[in-house]
Amino acid sequence: MFNVKALLEKHGHEVIPFSVKHNLNTPSEYDKYFVSPIGDGRVTYFSDSDRTNLPQIVKFFSRMFYSLEVRKNFIRLVKDTSPDIVYVLHYQNKLSPSFISAAKRLKLPVVQRISDFGHICANQLFYNYKLGTVCEKCLKGSKINAIRYKCVYNSVIYSTIKSAALGFHKLLGITKKIDAFVIPSDFTLSKMHLYGIPNNKLVRIPTFYKSIKSSCSELPIRYEPYALYVGRIEEEKGIMTMVKAFEGTGMSLKIIGFSSRDFEDEIRMYLEGKEHNIEFFGKQPFSTVKKYLSSCAFTITPSECYDNFPNSVLESFAFQKAVVCSDLGSLKEMVRHEETGLLFEPKNHFKLRECCQMLFNNMDKCKKMGQEGRIWVRNTISEDKHYQKLLSLFRGLVEDNN
Repeated sequence: MFNVKALLEKHGHEVIPFSVKHNLNTPSEYDKYFVSPIGDGRVTYFSDSDRTNLPQIVKFFSRMFYSLEVRKNFIRLVKDTSPDIVYVLHYQNKLSPSFISAAKRLKLPVVQRISDFGHICANQLFYNYKLGTVCEKCLKGSKINAIRYKCVYNSVIYSTIKSAALGFHKLLGITKKIDAFVIPSDFTLSKMHLYGIPNNKLVRIPTFYKSIKSSCSELPIRYEPYALYVGRIEEEKGIMTMVKAFEGTGMSLKIIGFSSRDFEDEIRMYLEGKEHNIEFFGKQPFSTVKKYLSSCAFTITPSECYDNFPNSVLESFAFQKAVVCSDLGSLKEMVRHEETGLLFEPKNHFKLRECCQMLFNNMDKCKKMGQEGRIWVRNTISEDKHYQKLLSLFRGLVEDNN
């Protein structure tokens, strides 16, 4: 959000944020319009909330279905600021779609950037935790599948509520009220089309990496003998597969990230008593992450779910680092096998181990792949190209709306 905001403002556009109040928010002159937090201003995810607090639970569920507070504050903001277009980056579970209906009544075009599969899947990931695999049962089938497999917090109750919210949004025609969807990858775009979104509403605009020149030039690029993982430490991210690939090999792996479901504890328990050279650094600010990106040999993205054009891959390429990733979803669009990185079969820790050993043993090739990755980021998904495509879409919708 901050990257897009800065990009538009650099070109002279006024960007007005609308969000939820939170203790960690960046100050904004528009925060008087922000909606009240769920809890005391420290809660971000429902999993962090006090589930015994009835008012918190009621507010959270209203944000899942339809929030009158969000609708009221949004209308007040629009009337006070007179925007030309609404660009939605995220709303599910935080704002509800009530502001989308309000925007249409106020005759404002609405564009949503798709970051996950939240319109289709109850847990937004197309991942079945019960089966431990990618799952598309709700793409064309009934949302009853989400309840059957307890896809939300491994709970029948929460899965039922989330499925009901998706059904309610479908009755409201939310996707029909959205004029266009900005989608980073062809893979995700194809799933949205299969779900029933018309092709003329789907626009592929890949995520850009903000200013390679300014963010990467301050640190020297080195290739020390360790691999790096940056991201969430969760089952669907393939962390166990990655850990097994490094276990007992002598290869060095550094892991930066956090777990919201205590999965890191499970990984640490698995490693107890085993030989390994794996280090966990927890959640770190990007200023720290950059130091590891600038000095690692390569990075790993072992996802076993459908990632949607992850920033971690773009960041790796920006720092001239090859990426070893699973041959799944949009990752195949981002990493060209043996050109900018290596692809391996998801869940196959033997193949992942072979890929890592090959790069460690061929550092000249490893460096070359990373350099090609940076060229791809600079030439294909630059800030300027992102801006031109986004502006063209916005202008067309505003003109059609007048």
